[in-house]
Amino acid sequence: MRQSKRAFWGVLGATALTATAIGGPAHAWEPNKPIDFVIMAGAGGGADQIARFIQSVAEKNDMTTLPLIPNNKGGGSGAEALIALNSTRDPDHTILVTLNSFFTTPLRQENLGIDIMEFTPIAMMGVDPFVLWVHQERGIDSFEGWQEAVKTEDGEWVMGGTGKGQEDSLVTTWLEQNYDLSMKYIPYSGGGDVAKDLAGQQIMSSVNNPSEARGFFQNGDVVPLLSFSDERLDMVSDVPTVKELGKDFSYYNQRAVVGAPGMSEEAATYYQDLFQQIYDSEEWQDYMASESLSPLWMTAEEQMEYWQTQLDRHKELLAEMGE
Repeated sequence: MRQSKRAFWGVLGATALTATAIGGPAHAWEPNKPIDFVIMAGAGGGADQIARFIQSVAEKNDMTTLPLIPNNKGGGSGAEALIALNSTRDPDHTILVTLNSFFTTPLRQENLGIDIMEFTPIAMMGVDPFVLWVHQERGIDSFEGWQEAVKTEDGEWVMGGTGKGQEDSLVTTWLEQNYDLSMKYIPYSGGGDVAKDLAGQQIMSSVNNPSEARGFFQNGDVVPLLSFSDERLDMVSDVPTVKELGKDFSYYNQRAVVGAPGMSEEAATYYQDLFQQIYDSEEWQDYMASESLSPLWMTAEEQMEYWQTQLDRHKELLAEMGE
């Protein structure tokens, strides 16, 4: 799955790759206490899994002098995390694992007074595609069959996803608008709970990222029907993309790390070098491949440009879904 950054920026995804050796340069600044590694989602979802994997890579390879401490703050569609970073008294020891609620939550909740362009760019670790899933006991094995089942329920079909106005609900609304469907939407604090409740048949379908549904897919509990990626995914290679069905649409969740507003240049350089090492590590490259993440690395300047592009694009998407 290889495309240019420019192409992915237009469709909310990306791919690019650089390489440097593990074992970065000495720094004038280093943390003097454990680093608050805030996660913009609840436990068990894609962002949480990635944060804890990153922590393990840094620890295993002795990349940090003091540990990254995962800290889930998924309340209010990630507003809790944004407020925590925006108001921290120690910006040099506070970083955030983000998803696309980094863009949508400030747009939907203007009263927060959050301007993401004031945050500090650290690292874009990859982008995560979306896949439509149903429970295997429903006996649905195609997107067309899913559409028929949804229409039969006459507005009572229950779709679960993370938050309201976030990634999952944007994709759900797109499905409703483009295929003349009506569904009930239940918002969750994280993708892990969504995947668990689909496997437990508490909801009828979801658009989880591959990493969130992977275990239940491998166990045969859930069935993939459609991917919202530009090309077919290795993990579910027999599943068609939306584009194959004639709709020019794809959607990806950013997996990025950002620093608090007001972070010093010295601290920003330290974290940018640290996450470059993690990104280039064999562990992270293998993780991206196994979890169907598209690789992406950007300079700090490119990240800022990407943020503005995504703010503009998500403003359009939210307007289209009536938010």
